[in-house]
Amino acid sequence: MNAEQLPERPDTASPEAGRVALKFFFNIMQLWGCSPAQQRILLGGIGNTTYHKYKKLPQVRLPHDTLERISYLMGIHKALRILFSSSPDKAYEWVHKANTAAPFNGQSALEYMLHGRVVDLADTRRYLDGVRG
Repeated sequence: MNAEQLPERPDTASPEAGRVALKFFFNIMQLWGCSPAQQRILLGGIGNTTYHKYKKLPQVRLPHDTLERISYLMGIHKALRILFSSSPDKAYEWVHKANTAAPFNGQSALEYMLHGRVVDLADTRRYLDGVRG
């Protein structure tokens, strides 16, 4: 396959991609019942002004870190929807339930992800991908 035959990759740095990512993020945060403070942490510890700007779903070029975080959350959401396909409400409850498996060690997945590091989101997604098989 030569360069002319490669499929075009979507421009994840575009302002429209930022708006779509934020729309997904805020929708899933509502389903998970996350507070604004929790949402700011999951977005990378953003400030109140940026948070309220993002809530308006502007067309904005999001920082790579923010897009990466939202991407992990998309993967977590997808895995939960697959695992709990017969009961979507349980998928949304799962993030709040204590979990003795590594890496959670008794915390809920949400508590674990609220440590604020990208790796915490990655670990959660990796765990769910492993459970899914």
